[in-house]
Amino acid sequence: MNNLSELTTESADPRFAGIDAMSVGELAATMNAADATVPAAVAAALPSITAAIEAAAARMEAGGRLVYVGAGTPGRLGVLDASECPPTFSTPPEQVFAIIAGGESAIVSPCEGAEDDEEAGAAGVAEAGIGPLDTVVGVASSGRTPYVLAAVRRARERGALTVGLSCNAGTPLSAAAEHAIEVLVGPEVISGSTRLKAGTAQKLVLNMFSTIVMVRLGKTYGNLMVDVKASNGKLRERAVRMVRTITGAGREEALAALDANGFNVKQAVVASRFDLSPQDAAARLARAGGRLRTALEERGEWA
Repeated sequence: MNNLSELTTESADPRFAGIDAMSVGELAATMNAADATVPAAVAAALPSITAAIEAAAARMEAGGRLVYVGAGTPGRLGVLDASECPPTFSTPPEQVFAIIAGGESAIVSPCEGAEDDEEAGAAGVAEAGIGPLDTVVGVASSGRTPYVLAAVRRARERGALTVGLSCNAGTPLSAAAEHAIEVLVGPEVISGSTRLKAGTAQKLVLNMFSTIVMVRLGKTYGNLMVDVKASNGKLRERAVRMVRTITGAGREEALAALDANGFNVKQAVVASRFDLSPQDAAARLARAGGRLRTALEERGEWA
C-alpha cells in the first residue's frame, strides 16, 4: 500500500482528463454526476456499517465513548460530526469526540506532515484514556495513514472496539481494525483530491454512525430530536413544537411545561402528560433510562 498508484482514490480517471478545458456549467454537471455515485458505494458497504454501529451502540449503552481519529480532511470530518452531538443530542463533550493529527490547530490550518507521526497517533489514544468500553473509528481515505493506523492499533491493544473507515479495498486500516468499512468511491474528479467523493462518503457514514447510535440510546422519540439543547430562539421554538406534537397541548401549555422543566423536552412531555412536578418527571425518566417512549408507556399507555 506504500505504492500510491495501487490506490483507486489516487487513480486518474480519463473521463476527467479535460476538466481544465470545461465551462463552469460543464464542470458543475461533471462533479454532480460523480457525486451521485457516492450513495451507491455507501449502500454496498451497509452490511459492514451496520455491524460496526451495532457493536458501538452496545458499548455506549454500557457507558462507553465514541471517538473518531483522522488526519487532514477525515480528521476534520470527525471533529465536525463529534461537535454536532452536544447540541443535537445533549451529549457531554467527552462522550463523542475526535482526535485529529496535529491537534486543534489542524482543524483550520493544514498540518500535512502530522499524518505520518505514528507515535503521536498512539499517544493520542493513550492520553484520551481509551479503554474496553470505548469505540475508536479510524478514518483514512487511503486506508494507510500512519497516524490513524497507530491510533487504531493502540486502541485495540487497550481493549477498545475499533473500526476502520477507508475508501480503498484490502487496506492496512481494515486489517488493523476489528470492523472494516470500505466505501469504494473510485477515482476523484481531481486525481487524489479525497476531500471530494471520498470525503462525501465519509461524511455520510459518520452521519449514520453518530445518529443511529444516538437513536439506539433513546435520544429521539420517533424522528423527533427530543434531547436537543434549546440554546437559541430557533431551537426553543422547535422544542415547543415537539411538546405540542407529542402531547397534543396548546402552545401556552407546552411553553409553560418547558419553562417549568428547564426547557428539557422529554421532561416537559412527561410532566405534561402525567401532571407531574419537574422532580417526579425527572425520576420517571430516570427509571426509563432516559428513554421517552419507555417513560410514556410505563402504564401501558401511548404506544
